[in-house]
Amino acid sequence: MNSSPIERLTELSGQLSGLLWSNGLTLLILLGMGLYLTIRMGLVQVRGFRHSLALISGRYDCPDHEGQISHFQALSTALSATVGTGNIAGVATAISLGGPGALFWMWVTAFLGMATKFTECTLALKFREVGIDHEVSGGPMYTLFNGLHMKRTAVLFASFALIASFGIGNMVQANSVVDGLGYLIPEVRDNAWAAGLVLALLVGLVILGGVQRIARVASAIVPVMAVLYISAALLVLINLADRIPAAFETIFNHALNPWAVGGAAVGEAIRWGVARGLFSNEAGLGSSPMAHAAARTNEPVREGLVAMMEPFIDTLVICTMTGLVIVVTGAWTLQQDNLVGAALTAHAFKSSIGVAGAGVVGIGLSLFAFSTMIAWSYYGDRSARFLFGDKAVQPYRVLYTLLVVVGAAVPLELVWNLADITNILMALPNLLSLALLAGVAQKLKNEYFSRPFSRTKAEP
Repeated sequence: MNSSPIERLTELSGQLSGLLWSNGLTLLILLGMGLYLTIRMGLVQVRGFRHSLALISGRYDCPDHEGQISHFQALSTALSATVGTGNIAGVATAISLGGPGALFWMWVTAFLGMATKFTECTLALKFREVGIDHEVSGGPMYTLFNGLHMKRTAVLFASFALIASFGIGNMVQANSVVDGLGYLIPEVRDNAWAAGLVLALLVGLVILGGVQRIARVASAIVPVMAVLYISAALLVLINLADRIPAAFETIFNHALNPWAVGGAAVGEAIRWGVARGLFSNEAGLGSSPMAHAAARTNEPVREGLVAMMEPFIDTLVICTMTGLVIVVTGAWTLQQDNLVGAALTAHAFKSSIGVAGAGVVGIGLSLFAFSTMIAWSYYGDRSARFLFGDKAVQPYRVLYTLLVVVGAAVPLELVWNLADITNILMALPNLLSLALLAGVAQKLKNEYFSRPFSRTKAEP
């Protein structure tokens, strides 16, 4: 029997995704860069942690500095892109395919990723462009172009980011909303196009207002959705507190002990943990610097310190909550075709705290996905502007909104495969810029920390 075009595309994309993510070179590049920057930046994720909290609180906000949004709004916008289906569906996928040990490797990716985030966002502020209308454009393409004069590589990154925005930021999110809500209300899956249409309408109303409207909406949604989801997860963990020590033992065994679970199991844990860790917090991907570049500050290091909190909040807090719930409830041992991705997470919550738990997952997933879509639209329109000029921004936003509807009805496996492929294609040019400009970021960091912190004092 001949397979359909969609089935053939799913198979081919799966093979390419597996080729990119299964080889040791990819993992070495991703983890190695994070480790290198952790050492080069003097363990900045630990030494700068307290000051980053002060920056987020608004203590060092400078209204007279260049930029369009505050430190908190920049963090909320970037977090709204990273705190998404990767925290619900992505963690569940990592654990179901790579075992509980995948969660440990997500932690490793997040800790090292904090140094990566600091570096890429510091550089984004350093090399951003501010137009005569005070509109800011920044990100790895501007870092490559203005910092390294590598126009072709900058165009390559912007092209990958533009394509990725339709996958990781758009169709993956719409698809996972249908998957998660479909677990609660089966009719949603039968009417995926209608659900996608509603999502598209809401997304369009926000993104047509540009980065300032996106930032306002994100700074309102992100705290609420994070507190709601974490509270539900804590309730599950309190109910099953006696299982938590055994859950950690299971996680560490599957991550580090090939004698207990087999070398293949540890290898799968590393593969899926790193892949989903990067998908979740986007460290090294190059997306977040585009949001942080719009921050209202003349101090690049300040925004780098704000940005490094993303992997901490996204992966070390929220993803850990999801992973522990899946492990302590035993949901990860289930092998059912209808329990994959977000549906597996919903089942884990429901098994402990009833229908309300699954409802929190469904509502949380919808809010996560919506916020991710509006943030990624900004990443895509900055890429479109870099490639084609201001005239391309509005047509991009219209196309982006329309593809939300399409994404809601595309098979889940195909969407995830495409997201993984575009992830790594974006990461490579960005990691190149980090390797070549790490010395610049280190110098900026050393200069900043060598002088007393001041609310208004800008870098000379």
